[in-house]
Amino acid sequence: MPKEKKKEGKKAIRKKLKTTWDEFRKFISRGSIIDLAVGVIIGGAFNAIVTSLVSILMSICTWGVPGGISGLVTVLPAANSAQAGVPGIGQKFAADGDTISAMVEIYANEFGLTGAMTTARSELLGKYTLHGGTYYYNGSALIDWGSFINAVISFLVIAITLFVIVKVFNYLQKKRELIAEKAREEHYKKHPEDRPLPPKPEEPKPTELDVLIEIRDQLAKANAGGNPDAVKTDTVEGNRQL
Repeated sequence: MPKEKKKEGKKAIRKKLKTTWDEFRKFISRGSIIDLAVGVIIGGAFNAIVTSLVSILMSICTWGVPGGISGLVTVLPAANSAQAGVPGIGQKFAADGDTISAMVEIYANEFGLTGAMTTARSELLGKYTLHGGTYYYNGSALIDWGSFINAVISFLVIAITLFVIVKVFNYLQKKRELIAEKAREEHYKKHPEDRPLPPKPEEPKPTELDVLIEIRDQLAKANAGGNPDAVKTDTVEGNRQL
């Protein structure tokens, strides 16, 4: 008996595993899952195309802006010492070589790094972020107009592209339906016996007035005790009132 129970238990486990595997296989082979995977892959590739296109458009639109679109930054006045930048340098400085060398000397003198200019330069540039042709202090409050404009243009490019794709798809879909309808009509002309019968018209649904008249007639019939003349008289009077 114990051996038979073990065999039955193993069979039940194998059956359960097989059922689970079949369900998983059906799940991953569903059309919606495959379509979703294809959509994600194409969406990733499409995002790279949109990013490149937006970059090109931004380069053209901001041709005369120093530093390009990344230079469209507004630094807000310092509200406290944490936003004021390095003493003697401030919140920003130009990114040209002469200015950077001058700022490094100021930083080295401020923090006693005159004998280690390479370290002073690394520390200084680590506290500032380059936007276009200007370094801005990391603690400063910035309004990054370039990122905002880039996001807006990216949205417009994606929206226009998807609109065109949907329009073309709908046009092709209608065209295909018209071709299919034409082919079906040609088939029915050659084989009229295959044409489906027109649907039967639905019977009109009773209106509220019809229901009330029926209820009234039933009540009149019940009150008349089966006298047909009384029912007829009550019905005529009721119709006049309605």
